[in-house]
Amino acid sequence: MKPVHTLGEALSREVLVLDGGLSNQLEAQGCDLRDELWSARLLADGPEQIEAAHTAYVRAGARVLITASYQATFEGFARRGVGRAEAARLLARSVELARAAGEGAAEPVWVAASVGPYGAMLADGSEYRGRYGLDVRELERFHRPRIEALVAAGPDVLALETVPDTVEAEALLRAVEGCGVPVWLSYTIAGERTRAGQELTEAFGLVAGNDQVLAVGVNCCDPGDAARAVELAAGTGKPVVVYPNSGEEWDAGARAWRGGGAFDPGRMRGWPAAGARLIGGCCRVGPDRIAALAAAVAAAP
Repeated sequence: MKPVHTLGEALSREVLVLDGGLSNQLEAQGCDLRDELWSARLLADGPEQIEAAHTAYVRAGARVLITASYQATFEGFARRGVGRAEAARLLARSVELARAAGEGAAEPVWVAASVGPYGAMLADGSEYRGRYGLDVRELERFHRPRIEALVAAGPDVLALETVPDTVEAEALLRAVEGCGVPVWLSYTIAGERTRAGQELTEAFGLVAGNDQVLAVGVNCCDPGDAARAVELAAGTGKPVVVYPNSGEEWDAGARAWRGGGAFDPGRMRGWPAAGARLIGGCCRVGPDRIAALAAAVAAAP
């Protein structure tokens, strides 16, 4: 179903549930993601699996689908011998697959084109550290071509997500200027600071006066850190986006998740009152948890 309003208009009327982790759903479907391109490899090798994963989240109640482009970059594809024209086609396919999954939904479904951080391309966990040794201009130059390819595919919003520091946030905001598509900006955090150590009030302040940013918040973080982040992000006056991990921690060296889950949809019922308008899950949060979250959001005052 084609949305009857823009995403920004919808956020002024209701709280929208995001999907959960794409990689864990793909693994649940039997996909092997042991690859530097991670889920982006399936844009070429198994696009039907990506569409099926998106569909699972639509059935669970997700109203916004985040594309499989988080780790899809021209540089990453080039290392696999994929030329720029084909890489651009695969980036566009990520939007097309999410759009197709939402077409038969009973309610409007929006597509958020994922623009992951520079560290995701490195595939070494550095998106959880930031401070890559590149300046704003260098990072802007890295992000702009991918953003242009995704915009050409017609998403409803660009998800500038899992951003570890304000240097990359500034670069991303510069790279999207004039692209004609609204964005949300979400940081990955530890406590009340970005992964690189900047205070969240400073980090969220970068969106002040920027009408292209329709929401700001956090993702890929511990659920216990998210509630306070929602309050701080709401101080910008913009709608808040929040989609934490399951609560497990990623061990980049072992390429494995450690610890137990703490994603509790019941605790999230109060987030809309604090300003959250886009609420979902990130890594290791599957359709069952998103279904429970959708029910909790529907039951919230």
